[in-house]
This record gives sequence, C-alpha cells and structure tokens, in this order.
Amino acid sequence: MAKKKSSKKRKAKIHRKTTETKIAGELIIDGKGKGDVKTGIGFLDHMLTLFAFHGLFDLKLKVKGDLEVDMHHTNEDVAICIGQAFKKALGACRGIRRFGSSEVPMDQARARVAIDISNRFAYEGIKFPMMGGMQPKLSEIRSNKPGENYSMVDGNDFLETLAKNIGMNLHVDVISRSDMHHMLEAVFKALAIALDRATEIDPRRQKAVPSTKGIL
Repeated sequence: MAKKKSSKKRKAKIHRKTTETKIAGELIIDGKGKGDVKTGIGFLDHMLTLFAFHGLFDLKLKVKGDLEVDMHHTNEDVAICIGQAFKKALGACRGIRRFGSSEVPMDQARARVAIDISNRFAYEGIKFPMMGGMQPKLSEIRSNKPGENYSMVDGNDFLETLAKNIGMNLHVDVISRSDMHHMLEAVFKALAIALDRATEIDPRRQKAVPSTKGIL
C-alpha cells in the first residue's frame, strides 16, 4: 500500500536543555527515512537510525548528555523528546489511522509491536516466551558484544518513556529469542512500521479525528 501523506508535512522541532542533557533536532513524520542521530550512545544511534529508515520518518538529533555518570538520563531524555515531537507534529490527529501493528524477524529473533495513538498512555513492556515455566528477567539480558553497554532494561525504559510522551498504548512481544542486539533491533523495526501505519493519513477520514468521541 502506498503511503498516503498529508498535503502539509507534519513536523516538529526538538529542543530540551537540563542540567543532565542538551538535545536539539527535528522530526518529520512524512519524510523519506533519513536519520542523522548523534546521542553519544552508539547502540541507540543505530536503533534510531533504523527506526527512522523503516518508519519513513526524517529524524535529526544532536545530544550532549552526562554519559560520564551513565546513559540513563540521555536514553530517557531522547525518548521524551522524540515522543513529544510526534505528539506536537500530529496535533489533533485528524485523519490518521490511529492503530498500527507489525511483526518483524531479525535472524533468530522475532518481535511483534501493536500501538494505538489514543492520547492515553499504557505500556505492556517487553515480554518473552516462557522458559522453564518462568518469564526471563530484563536485567539478565545484556549484550555480549565488546563495548556494547546498552541493555534490555535500557530498551524497555526507552519504549515506555516514548509511549508516555506520545500518548499511546504500546504492546511489545519478543516471540523468538536471540541475543539482545537482534531482539531490540526487531523491536525497533516493528515499532517503526507500526507507527508509520498508525500515523498514515486515511483518505476516507478526510480531517476527522479517529474516535467516536470526536476527540482523542
């Protein structure tokens, strides 16, 4: 299905300055998939670049964070900024499809993401297949690659913060397990595709808000 875009590009500037981070950039929802992301966290840069590419969003980010402390503040504040940028660019959400879902494989990993841009926050965090009758702990799943400090906990925190600031329901399931890199890559790709579908303009709705209440 060809992507139906609004006649006017939906976009928002990104700006946040605190004692912990300084963030500037721009988000264009109706873009071409161009990512120019420099957060100081290599793995997050990679995830957001492929997020922009597969969602056909244009995303520019330049971040200076207190990484000498740890990556938590930078990771969270970047999610806040991207979420707020989507919310601002979407405005009243007129004409959007609202719902989106996608399932993506990445080598031995496979992830499924479902979203509802409802202006109501709900997050069903990363869930894995049961192993020995138990759910694996996020804190136990970390990268085994040299120099890659990003963890599944960091990824989960990013997704929750993003959903909260967009104002959406976000459900994430990792259906087939592999190493952390491949699992999170499948999640971010699935999120991109689901968000692209949810923000797509439905020509049948014209400029109507996608809710029986008339407002989100």
